[in-house]
Amino acid sequence: MSPAVYVQTNDATGNEVIAFSRTQDGALAPLGRYSTGGRGTGSPHLASAGSVVLSADGRWLLVVNAGSDELSLFAVQPDGLRLADRAGSDGSKPTSVAGRVLIVTERGTDTISSYLIDERGYAQGPATVKSSGQTPYGFGLTADGSLIVSEAFGGAAGAAATSSYAVSGAGELTMLSGSVGDTRSEVCWVALTKDDRFAYVTNFGDGTVSCYEITADRSLRLHEPVAGSTRQGEKGIRDEAISGDGRYLYAIDADAQKLFGWAVGQGGQLTPVGEFGGVPGTVAGLAAS
Repeated sequence: MSPAVYVQTNDATGNEVIAFSRTQDGALAPLGRYSTGGRGTGSPHLASAGSVVLSADGRWLLVVNAGSDELSLFAVQPDGLRLADRAGSDGSKPTSVAGRVLIVTERGTDTISSYLIDERGYAQGPATVKSSGQTPYGFGLTADGSLIVSEAFGGAAGAAATSSYAVSGAGELTMLSGSVGDTRSEVCWVALTKDDRFAYVTNFGDGTVSCYEITADRSLRLHEPVAGSTRQGEKGIRDEAISGDGRYLYAIDADAQKLFGWAVGQGGQLTPVGEFGGVPGTVAGLAAS
């Protein structure tokens, strides 16, 4: 299957996935639009870090329909996507897809909860801990079970930070690294390099991407406050994902109605590969193969 990038329109009348093909140099080109059979919320800035998710083998794409309380499943094919199934949600307004352990950041109480998913697909728990910093938001999970969490600190200017936690086999969280500031504002989502050496966070408040080094003991060190930017000083950057081969980082700037891409260097540096239009202001979720 050819490399591609996927986002959802989150349209309230008829949600769609917009697919882009990816060239060897990281550039994106429109591949097609595919109806999910459901509806989005129609609102800009869907608060979800996992509304569009690829399976580990890249064969399946899962998309939430937050406006119609459904989940859509697409088969990934050489020439695009095929809608394979739809399922209703037991709850309302689903916004994320999760696996064996369900992690929930609770911004209103500054806590993080974890649930174990049993063989029936039911969540057991939660185990809840106090967040290191205020307004825990997005997160990423390393291969060895370390949780990297961004902290928005209520959107205060220059206060954005990130912390890390160990996740036990029972789903319990133990702090590894307290809040490490990135000097930016309104941090959102987290993306990890394939070797788990670096974490990138998008700073909605000023259009930047910060880079953290994940050390051998899984604590965090600020590597570059501004490793990349969409429109530096302008709000809008949100969802992000690293391509399946680890070579490229892509992010949505919803307010600019564009996707931005960077090549990922071995030392964590980001080199721009372009900006790509063709998405609405309600665009949400991002998955990259």
